[in-house]
Amino acid sequence: MTVYLVTIPGTLLTELTADARTRLVGALRPADPRGTELGVAEDLDILSFYSGSSAFSLHLEVEASDTASATDKARDLASSALRDAGLDAEAAPLGDPVITGIAGE
Repeated sequence: MTVYLVTIPGTLLTELTADARTRLVGALRPADPRGTELGVAEDLDILSFYSGSSAFSLHLEVEASDTASATDKARDLASSALRDAGLDAEAAPLGDPVITGIAGE
């Protein structure tokens, strides 16, 4: 198994309350890339917003056997965390996941 860093872009079409943000980050915490050498070096946060925009990126660490499995696993994790925060696919649509690093095996 390999550890992949996956970035998933998205857009918030509704307001992200402080409580929803806390629940979202909490649900994603196990996939926090800061626990990897690459995540620390890149100073990656789980959730990043683009200035002056409702666009965001999720940066996740997942363990998988190949890139396709890694992107699928990251998308499932992100979708589940967004639902837990009260944001469905219509309120926070996600773009295509991209492998942004391979932290190790």
